Amino acid sequence: MTETILSSSEAFAGFAGMVTVDPGDIARASTDFGHIVSASPLGVLRPRSAWEIAEAARFAGPRGVPVAARGGGYALYGQGQAGGGLVVDMAALDEVWVEEGADGARAVVGAGASWADVVRATLAEGLTPPVLTGHLGASVGGVLSEGGIGGTSHRYGSVADTVLELDVVTGAGEELTCSPDRNRDLFHAVLAGLGRCALIVRATLRLVPAPARVRRYRLYYQDQDRYFADQRRLVLDGRFDQLDGRVRPVVGDGWHRMAEAVVHLSAEEITGNRTPEGRALDERLLGDLGHDRDTQEIEDFTYQEYVHRADREERLLRATGEWRHPHPWLSLLLPEATAPALVDAILTDRAQCGLRTCGVVGIQPLRAASLGLPLLRKPSGELLYLLSLMRTAPDPSVAPAAARQLVAANRAVYERAVALGAVVLPGGALPMSPQDWRAHYGPAWPGIVRAKETHDPHRVLTPGQGL
Repeated sequence: MTETILSSSEAFAGFAGMVTVDPGDIARASTDFGHIVSASPLGVLRPRSAWEIAEAARFAGPRGVPVAARGGGYALYGQGQAGGGLVVDMAALDEVWVEEGADGARAVVGAGASWADVVRATLAEGLTPPVLTGHLGASVGGVLSEGGIGGTSHRYGSVADTVLELDVVTGAGEELTCSPDRNRDLFHAVLAGLGRCALIVRATLRLVPAPARVRRYRLYYQDQDRYFADQRRLVLDGRFDQLDGRVRPVVGDGWHRMAEAVVHLSAEEITGNRTPEGRALDERLLGDLGHDRDTQEIEDFTYQEYVHRADREERLLRATGEWRHPHPWLSLLLPEATAPALVDAILTDRAQCGLRTCGVVGIQPLRAASLGLPLLRKPSGELLYLLSLMRTAPDPSVAPAAARQLVAANRAVYERAVALGAVVLPGGALPMSPQDWRAHYGPAWPGIVRAKETHDPHRVLTPGQGL
């Protein structure tokens, strides 16, 4: 890569009217939801077409100007930042439309659209993406670049597994369409590819019929062995449409486990909790499970209410100010064989004691076979668990070192987990060395290097990933 130091005025002299150097825009592009690292770009591009992104890439590459895409701004550790370079704000590329394709209904979606935008358009047609992340404010391009795991992933795979086609701009400034049948290698290099070869401009997503309502079961366990045994049963027999879980602290000491299981209901199956039909459904789904029957929670929602379930929590966090605190989150895929012992070790480690007061611990069962993306690395074995440590650090003005300490705690968890066969989900607050990345991708690493050399020969795309 050519090393060039430019001022903002000379760096983008050829893009008058396309790049803003307004201090407010620069400040916004210098940070993210993680609020841990910050890098100021020289300018912010607000494209309304793939052509504008391609022009910027062709300009930036030979000059060694870093380029990164910004969607909803929900990166955790500077992944969407481009210090001394150009941030491409995808917000205006937010079109969403539904069409009928040869293989069924599909949504064509701009990379800057939020998943809330996608849900709004698809539900109007009685349809939904097969997999949705828990927070709908994230952008389509950002989630697809990382892969994305949702409650239905044990059945359909990652969010990116449901993509039919992509329009991208490579680091060399080429506008290309790719799919499993067209530019296949690029297609698989972009999905869960962390923006290293190309920036997603538009995606075509598979759709399925949306349920009218859902019934959510929250099942509590004191015994860890029963919890993991039931999670295995529920993943493999497929009785529930969505699966998730939490590990929650109990008063005093210790933890209890909660499995969240959701079944989709059609209009004909709408039934209240106290009706004979509702009780029969509950018994059929729960009768052979080992949870505590006295504490189970059963609640019905419309599908729209359920997919927006995180909105209320976001409003509360914004109201308290915690939304703008540092978020040193970490996600790992654990092999079934070591998951129970590893989770227990993390929860009882004094260095991780902050999880009791400043975090949410998620644990979600997945079938390895459902995760089909080559670059979404996974442990060996039939069954996996997604462990999510979603910590919130104190206000930096009160505890300036807290976020760094929690990032160090993430590193300790990562090293312990990898030694037991786990795989990190990139995108968290975790410093990764070149050796870490090579080990993470293993036999896929030579292909990653070739794709980078082919599609981003100047090595300017997405420097914040640390690759």
